Amino acid sequence: MSSEQAENAGPENTAPGGAAPEGITDGVSDAVSDEATHGVADEATHHVADEATNVADEATHGVGDAEASPVPRGEAPAEEASDLVEADAVTAPAGADGVDGVDAENTEIWDVVVVGAGPGGASAAYAAAVAGRRVLLLEKSELPRYKTCGGGIIGPSRDCLPPGFELPLQDRVHAVTFSLDGRFARTRRSRKMLFGLINRPEFDAQLVEHAQKAGAELRTGVTVTRVEQHGPAVPDRRTVAVVLADGETVLARAVVGADGSASRIGAHVGVKLGQVDLGLEAEIPVPPSVAEDWKGRVLIDWGPMPGSYGWVFPKGDTLTVGVISARGEGAATKRYMEDFVARLGLSGFEPTVSSGHLTRCRTDDSPLSRGRVLVCGDAAGLLEPWTREGISYALRSGRLAGEWAVRVAEANDAVDARRQALNYAFAIKAGLGVEMAVGRRMLAVFERRPGLLHATLTGLRPAWNAFADITRGSATLGGMVRSNGMARRALEMLDKRMDTSSGVGPAGRGVGKAERSAPEAEAEAETGAETDTGTGTDAKAEAEEVRAEAQAAPKGDASAKPEAPEAPEAV
Repeated sequence: MSSEQAENAGPENTAPGGAAPEGITDGVSDAVSDEATHGVADEATHHVADEATNVADEATHGVGDAEASPVPRGEAPAEEASDLVEADAVTAPAGADGVDGVDAENTEIWDVVVVGAGPGGASAAYAAAVAGRRVLLLEKSELPRYKTCGGGIIGPSRDCLPPGFELPLQDRVHAVTFSLDGRFARTRRSRKMLFGLINRPEFDAQLVEHAQKAGAELRTGVTVTRVEQHGPAVPDRRTVAVVLADGETVLARAVVGADGSASRIGAHVGVKLGQVDLGLEAEIPVPPSVAEDWKGRVLIDWGPMPGSYGWVFPKGDTLTVGVISARGEGAATKRYMEDFVARLGLSGFEPTVSSGHLTRCRTDDSPLSRGRVLVCGDAAGLLEPWTREGISYALRSGRLAGEWAVRVAEANDAVDARRQALNYAFAIKAGLGVEMAVGRRMLAVFERRPGLLHATLTGLRPAWNAFADITRGSATLGGMVRSNGMARRALEMLDKRMDTSSGVGPAGRGVGKAERSAPEAEAEAETGAETDTGTGTDAKAEAEEVRAEAQAAPKGDASAKPEAPEAPEAV
């Protein structure tokens, strides 16, 4: 599991040694109880352009070739007309001075401003800078900074890295041990590397360096409170105002939001959520003898709650250990983490970091742009729903966002800008959208039949080979379902047995009523910087909820040993 994390998952929300921050521990029971009251939404209906609907329909059924349908020049979907009219009608005339001191003649206007310097933002900045545009990359933290993340780099992630990028690998994975809530452990091995493991601080910093070498300018320690596409702060209809916490306004021809799953830019765009999960993770230093037991091997444990699983990722002298489950099961997720660490014999080692985060997946009809603003990665809710893997989604969507942001920046009017933004959406839906749709179906199966999945992966060589191909990047889950008749028929047969009417599955999983759709940008602007409207929740309250559940130090049997793999099976 990995993801470009939400704003509330940074080092300010972690505590050394797993200790809970002062003043938060008392709120655990209230937060967990509050979580349990969240309702489950019905499946969202599609309200996008006809072309996008066709792509989404194909993705939902996992069949056919979903291809992007670019919008011809001069055309825009009818339902976008009101947005375009609004943008043209209320934008201040060219040359107007803003109330925040914005002077159109003397203020620098960037071609592209990217908010967030994680994998998605750095990729977007690199893509736009390579195209020769003037790019500004804004990041609220100083780099390098810690991010809660498993750090698995699969084939699709490697394929999206800039030329000459050398992965700072901490380990190369050749074996996977699968277990079912601690039982029936079996290890499968491969002669070829399955995927690599990295630490996010070094990985992200290196991506940003490549963006800078391509010409992007970096500013750290900068918090973005909102973006505005009309009003007195915007000098003309081709410009977006990015308002910073210190009152400064940065102007751009196009903006890419890559500021994590609690994104303010996502709030402006109106990103809608279909799935929210809670992940807990610890970085545990271990002695050389323990590290050697895990070298080159990861553990994936299918957990006790529907859709949950745990992992152990070795990174030299440190093990990254974590669990994830649907939000709304906070207390059970915390118990799973404690039991998981204890039965691995790792509870006697003091974590350097214990942290938590929320991962969020978009609905099929969630927008990816608004006017001259695009979103990518976690800010767009682009995440693999079953595994909650996010780095490859951030890298791929970030690259596309950067490329299409260049075209948006070049657009001379609202119609042209909207057409380019919709083409970005079509590209996302035709690729990542198809994979997410299959991932949602796999999650629904996994929630109901984890034992069947475990038996299939550990007992059937074709299933293991498919897993290996996907992690190496030689195949995708969506492509495999579309092209492999046996895989498609098997998934269709399982679909018929799945009853998701109770809300278990993709629709509304872990999503509260207030989070099903983000508020309009105008409402966001009125709330000020203290409210993170990216998901319709208060950012401070969410941070307290996650920290309270994440920070308790695991306790258990310190004398146990990490489970040893069974006899290797070569692939």
